[in-house]
Amino acid sequence: MTVPAGALAIDVSVIIINYKSVDFLRLALTSLKENASKYCGETIVVDNASGDRCGEMLRAEFPAIHFIPSLENLGFAGGNNLAVAHATGRYLLFLNPDTEVRGNSVDRMISFLDKHPTTGIVGPMLLNGDNSVQTSCIRAFPTILSEVVDSDLLRKRFPGWSLWGSAPLWRSKGQPTPVDAVSGASLMIRKDTFESIGMFSTSYFMYAEDVDLCYRAHQKGWGVYFIPEATVVHFGGQSSGAAEDRHFADVLLRESRFLFFRKHRGRFYSFAYRLSTAVSALSRMALLRLALVLRPKPSLHQALSKWSRIWRWCLGMEQWAKKVR
Repeated sequence: MTVPAGALAIDVSVIIINYKSVDFLRLALTSLKENASKYCGETIVVDNASGDRCGEMLRAEFPAIHFIPSLENLGFAGGNNLAVAHATGRYLLFLNPDTEVRGNSVDRMISFLDKHPTTGIVGPMLLNGDNSVQTSCIRAFPTILSEVVDSDLLRKRFPGWSLWGSAPLWRSKGQPTPVDAVSGASLMIRKDTFESIGMFSTSYFMYAEDVDLCYRAHQKGWGVYFIPEATVVHFGGQSSGAAEDRHFADVLLRESRFLFFRKHRGRFYSFAYRLSTAVSALSRMALLRLALVLRPKPSLHQALSKWSRIWRWCLGMEQWAKKVR
């Protein structure tokens, strides 16, 4: 998506933050080009010091794109905020590099915002690589209960449970639906709304930035809508590079949730979250150790390792999670 010659106004600025994802970035940009919007747009790519020669690829294959190299990894929030300083569109579309936009999805989101002036944020239906629905594309605001009981098993057994906030995926009947939050993997917001509510919070390095943004939009009276007729494939977990630490994401996710609770619900609530997570981790570790005695399996060893690291975080033994903020 590039700006037509002589254009006077930009409708949408597509912003992509790259970190060691140059091959996926190429696919994302190709999908935008193949599904060009009828609206006037620009695309901005920030490279978070990934060292994957992203700039060389863009200059050779997508020379019209505005490329911003960062000398340090600013994280999701910092990278996007940097890009917005260069954006001129009425709307901002934050897009992960490991995505593919389908059809006229960008146009559908722009059109909805044009017709609904009290709506500040919209998000599309996210699909996995096999075209199955990615249930994390819409979310309820987190609570201690939703975090403690969260598990793949319960999500599969009770997909419409209000704790997850994903019921509109099956009950919207293809119609735009108000939700708590949409995923930052593909999120469109009015630029003036984004700036007035304080942009992405750089308190978070990864995770919770999108939920935090939607929460603040709601506080200011802006609607947040899920647009099921707009579809984006999100391959998931491909845009952060290959982490040496297997449980980096597991720990950082809890740190981000803790920060969200402390910021919006107070220190007592955030302490209660850490305590409840510790109890949950201990319980799961005990069950996993018993299961390993009865039936040793690599997947059980991995799960035990995960919850052991989360237990360490609860005790304050994963200090690096605070330093990456």
